[in-house]
Amino acid sequence: MSPSPAATSAAIVLVHGAWHGAWCWRRLLPLLRGTGVQAHAVTLTGVGERAHLLSPSVDLHTHIQDVLGLIEAEELQRVVLVGHSYAGMVVTGVADRLQRERPGSLAHLVYLDASVPRPGESWSSPHPEATRQGRVEAAKSSGGLSLPPPDAQVFGLEGADREWVNRRQTPQPFSVYQQVLDFDAARVAAVPRTFIDCTSPALATIAPSRERVRSEPGWQVVELATGHDPMVSEPQALADLLLGIHGRVD
Repeated sequence: MSPSPAATSAAIVLVHGAWHGAWCWRRLLPLLRGTGVQAHAVTLTGVGERAHLLSPSVDLHTHIQDVLGLIEAEELQRVVLVGHSYAGMVVTGVADRLQRERPGSLAHLVYLDASVPRPGESWSSPHPEATRQGRVEAAKSSGGLSLPPPDAQVFGLEGADREWVNRRQTPQPFSVYQQVLDFDAARVAAVPRTFIDCTSPALATIAPSRERVRSEPGWQVVELATGHDPMVSEPQALADLLLGIHGRVD
């Protein structure tokens, strides 16, 4: 029996950023699924509803495996992979693995206001020294286990949206902050890539990524006039962008 069109159509896989969980896509998922697109959101180990699994053993490779595990469990044959914020590190590692082990299965990479690493860099590498030291100090309250979440106001959220995100955020496993990612840059660059730049207000720690994608070849850059959590502040606009990307690869 041949696979159905739905089974062979590209699926959208959403990977949240630091301190978040799959909950953050709650407003976006119905907009994607309502068009008939298969969409999935993973919660990374140690945060969200999986916060009880936080331990010193959780690292970047754990999070990469979380995403690979979802793709395998859902038997997804082609994927548009979306990484938000910190998850730019995660989806880069996933892309490297998929390109090596399942060539052709990754249809498009979307970096949603996300970290864009180079081989041998960590999430912390592009950050100013003051930011790095501040986060190291903040993690000391948990013995270096986790990084407490910031007020969601820094993501450009106000009112009920700010309160909702603040209630839901959980400490981020701190080991992923300084852990370097080694990958084959050419292998990852072979995948079509889009960077969605959230410009109003622009989150300062994403500035190095914004500069990279505008100076390196092979990137499509799209600006979205909202803050760092567009799945909360502008879900329809974000859905339209992702559906447009999906339509081009499907």
